Amino acid sequence: MKTSNSFADKIIDLQGNLMNFAIQLTADREAAEDLLQDTTLKALDNEDKYVDNVNFKGWIFTIMRNIFINNYRQTVRKATVVDTTEDLYLLNISQESGLDTPEGSFAVQEISSAVNAFPEEYRVPFNMYVAGYKYNEIAEKLNLPLGTIKSRIFSARQKLRDQLQDYAS
Repeated sequence: MKTSNSFADKIIDLQGNLMNFAIQLTADREAAEDLLQDTTLKALDNEDKYVDNVNFKGWIFTIMRNIFINNYRQTVRKATVVDTTEDLYLLNISQESGLDTPEGSFAVQEISSAVNAFPEEYRVPFNMYVAGYKYNEIAEKLNLPLGTIKSRIFSARQKLRDQLQDYAS
């Protein structure tokens, strides 16, 4: 194995390892190749920021991981839909939900009525959960123990399931 001193040679020597890491991150060969290319370009652009006594391999792998994370976050942001309607439960509903049919529209109204009939202590955490909040976020916002939030959301689901038994089939 040759020892190389130049920055570009060090990067070239790591291409195989970087490709394996990229495939682990993306689970897709094409996306891994794009990630490898982005990493190589970013490393070459930032050659002046590399300090010789720093682990070169670790530095390059950190660049790749950060690019992957940033790309993932950007993809998630692009895919996020901001629902400005009053009925927040529409946010996560699929396009083939049946809402455009009279029966589907009636079912949504009935579900909404059932949820709105819950006492506030069940309705608020349940609506927050349906809107995408995590259990711990709901607990923090409502200043309640995590177990209480989980229990109330579970109970609200059970009540909703019982009230809307006709739609189960």
